[in-house]
Amino acid sequence: MEVLKVSSKSSPNAVAGAMASVLRQAGAVEVQVVGAGALNQAVKAIAIARGYVAPSGVDLICVPTFADIEIDGESRTAIRLLVEDRERRLPVAVPATATATTTVDLRDGAPADNGGPATQHVLTS
Repeated sequence: MEVLKVSSKSSPNAVAGAMASVLRQAGAVEVQVVGAGALNQAVKAIAIARGYVAPSGVDLICVPTFADIEIDGESRTAIRLLVEDRERRLPVAVPATATATTTVDLRDGAPADNGGPATQHVLTS
């Protein structure tokens, strides 16, 4: 997955353009930031990118996580923002019986079409 590294000096418009381009090609992009200023620029860029891709029916979501990274030999805590189309998320396979598995779309409970490239998560009981 493409990783965009954003700093406090990054232009939100430039980052948004790069983000929209990667989203159109790959369906998802990871944004990596260290520090409050960088996070501020990244969040602005995500808001701008939503406007860029919305006319084509893409509804962006952002999933933040922490990551330990090394910069110049020094350990730092970064924030990773997974930015993707809300509809790109694949359904979770839920066992219907002991011998069969039914895939259910957790957004609305309807049977899933399994048409995406992402990994499925299978729940077992």
